[in-house]
Amino acid sequence: MPTIHLTTFIAQSAEIVFDLSRHVGLHKDAMVAYREEAVAGTRFGMLESGETITWRSRHFFKDRLMRLRVLELVKPERYVLEQAMGPFAEFRHERHVKPCENGSILINLIHYEWPQGRLGRIADRLYLGNYLENLIQQHNETIRKSAEGNRWKTYLMK
Repeated sequence: MPTIHLTTFIAQSAEIVFDLSRHVGLHKDAMVAYREEAVAGTRFGMLESGETITWRSRHFFKDRLMRLRVLELVKPERYVLEQAMGPFAEFRHERHVKPCENGSILINLIHYEWPQGRLGRIADRLYLGNYLENLIQQHNETIRKSAEGNRWKTYLMK
């Protein structure tokens, strides 16, 4: 099973980084190019333990639906999302936030499997793995910019 491991330094407290990383509005803003929209489950605010969210988005010229379930949430350290319905044979996304000197480290571990078997593994090595990694990096960059500027207040101070 392929795994993506990304680490991002953010000059902000672990609490703020953690809350931004699970905020539905920030995620939507990060994925605006893919017309991502929460259409069921938790549609606003922050994801909490046991909740689900269904995203509709556009990837590879086709509308897609993906329902995720929050399996575990330990504030402000980590939370785990798992696909309940969607394009992957398996999908698990762990987000860990570690305080460090001058900020926090955001760690993403994404374990996934494409449904097409051997063909899916080949496509993953040629293109799909990089595509997925770039989506997560784009999301992390939106978190970083929001956390390091004053924009985080628009998400968390409502």
